[in-house]
Amino acid sequence: MKKYSALLAAALTAALGVGATAPAEAATSTEAPSAAAPAALRLMPLGDSITWGVGSPSGNSYRDFLRGQLAAEGHSLDFVGSGRNGTMSDPDNEGHSGWRIDQIAGVADSVLARYRPNVVTLEIGTNDLNGGYQIPTAADRLRALIDQITRAAPDATVLVGTVIVSTSPTEEAYRPAFNAKLPAIVQAEQAAGKHVRLVDMSALTAADLSDSLHPNDSGFLKMADAFNTGVQAADAAGWIKPPVPVGGQPRSEGAGKCLDVNGGNSANGTKTEIWDGHSRPNQQWTALPVS
Repeated sequence: MKKYSALLAAALTAALGVGATAPAEAATSTEAPSAAAPAALRLMPLGDSITWGVGSPSGNSYRDFLRGQLAAEGHSLDFVGSGRNGTMSDPDNEGHSGWRIDQIAGVADSVLARYRPNVVTLEIGTNDLNGGYQIPTAADRLRALIDQITRAAPDATVLVGTVIVSTSPTEEAYRPAFNAKLPAIVQAEQAAGKHVRLVDMSALTAADLSDSLHPNDSGFLKMADAFNTGVQAADAAGWIKPPVPVGGQPRSEGAGKCLDVNGGNSANGTKTEIWDGHSRPNQQWTALPVS
């Protein structure tokens, strides 16, 4: 037995090239693991005219401020959506002026399936409240929309913004009670295992508005700050997964040009062209097997 132990100790020493105490030293090493790289983002800004950019002189909404912050923090990112508005380099978004929660729900399945974002920034409810539309069930509609988003894009993190301040007497009569219901909705989603986070927009004041409902650029910057905080918290928690594959873009090497169908025309005989790359459906192609 002693001979065996001596042989084992000699073999261990030879293999390590150091004294036999090296395993313990290695186990207690204090060297910190390298930090994970910031997550790659395919981000869908989803909502109404605030998302679209009404009130912003450039039309960029909070989106351009948020993009700059995320890029500076090391995220690779692509904004996605069926609309394009603003002077920013990547103006894709899913903002619809004048729309209520139920109207966003009407397009959510199709756009989420098409673009498969891994982060959704959701700011919706202003038009429900300002229009006095079925107020008692407005929060229930928002809960149903969040459930719809998490079903259509189960890998996505959903950042739910509270409804921003307004100077509309109609909206302000309902906004505090509506916003007060959102924490419980988000907590229930998290309890169900969904990556849903509440984003508090209470930093905006009446001084941050361009009119009774829409932010000016000071307000949009505050919205970007809030959504960015949500992205960073979700990333730190390991919520943000790599974007899943979607229909690809035949792209030229180095030039950033893509195969494009002008206007998305689907008529027989429509010619294709080469155009600057973007995320709209007329540049999304799927390879099918030969029948």
